[in-house]
Amino acid sequence: MTGNDIPEGYDPKAFEPFAVTVDLAVFTVREAVLHVLLIRRGQAPYAGAWALPGGFVLPDESAERAALRELAEETGLSRERASGLHLEQLRTYSDPDRDPRMRVVSVAFAALVPDLPEPSGGGDAAEAQWVALDGSLRSPLAFDHGRILADARRRIGDKLEYTSLAMGFCPPEFTLGELQQVYETVWGVALDRPNFRRKVLATPGFVEPVGGAAQRRTGGRGKPAALYRAGRAVVLHPPLLRPVVDSAGDTSGEGA
Repeated sequence: MTGNDIPEGYDPKAFEPFAVTVDLAVFTVREAVLHVLLIRRGQAPYAGAWALPGGFVLPDESAERAALRELAEETGLSRERASGLHLEQLRTYSDPDRDPRMRVVSVAFAALVPDLPEPSGGGDAAEAQWVALDGSLRSPLAFDHGRILADARRRIGDKLEYTSLAMGFCPPEFTLGELQQVYETVWGVALDRPNFRRKVLATPGFVEPVGGAAQRRTGGRGKPAALYRAGRAVVLHPPLLRPVVDSAGDTSGEGA
């Protein structure tokens, strides 16, 4: 027997066919607020409802290639530039009734991008836009996309603690204040500036200075802030733990 052998009597038509799609939770930080890329569906099912961008996996591509294709199309970036963004598989969603058209299994991905212009939309999308995740989105998302979005947001928040994932929201060169804003936005807590700076600079391989006289004025009358770029570390030792927030909204513990 080889990998190409088909057992005698095997009938693929004996199994109910189903489709495979990819759905993308694409996050960015705009004006200190976490945003997600959403599309308004232009056709049934759920015509007029907001949904995560995505599409069917084509016969000649893997789920990963389909996700990269959709990410490039929805953000307006070239395939080459989109391939340099953070894109990771989240999980598979396979409830039998998740799509009213037919049995559809979705492989969901989470992506982090720096602030980009407004998208143009395409495919079955009537429009596409960055939507703030500040409680202003009242209507439920189409399909089970609300569940996918919640899972993706939780994954991103958790991974910021022990990986360099926050760099996915930053431009190639950034200030420590801009990096801190990413953590505060995703976690929804205020961080102590000196403590955050000390921990970031003490974590081996987390960031490295751009060097020379590279600085950026960030507002106010203070001196320009030094610029940094991502270091070589992927996993942070020690982790940058988020503060514990009590019922009164006060932070405590060993977090940043």
